[in-house]
Amino acid sequence: MKKSPPPPISEAEALVMQELWARSPQGADEIAATLGPRQGWQLATVKTLLNRLLNKGAVTAERDGRRFLYAPAVPQDAWVADTGLSLIDRLFGGRLAPLVAQFASERKLKAEDVEALKALLKEQGHE
Repeated sequence: MKKSPPPPISEAEALVMQELWARSPQGADEIAATLGPRQGWQLATVKTLLNRLLNKGAVTAERDGRRFLYAPAVPQDAWVADTGLSLIDRLFGGRLAPLVAQFASERKLKAEDVEALKALLKEQGHE
């Protein structure tokens, strides 16, 4: 049975998720204390983002007295993998070579990147 992809997460929601992946569970006030100064967000903004993530099934909430503690329901690696594949599908028709070519045309590949790509190709049976 194929796993369903993680829900799409906006850039702002991703910032909240990163806080939760780094440390969870957390209350909205704790997340706001961390992200608020950096993003210019009030507690209400963080609560709105958490509610969206909760509705998407990306986070869970557990009552802790008068507040809720939030934790990620989506593993970070699953979200990163799905987001990356979705981007490659959208921009490059699912092909990796044009992605690497585009990247290499914008930035010179470092020697360690070239070696990592060679190792990956060898690992997948492409000598």
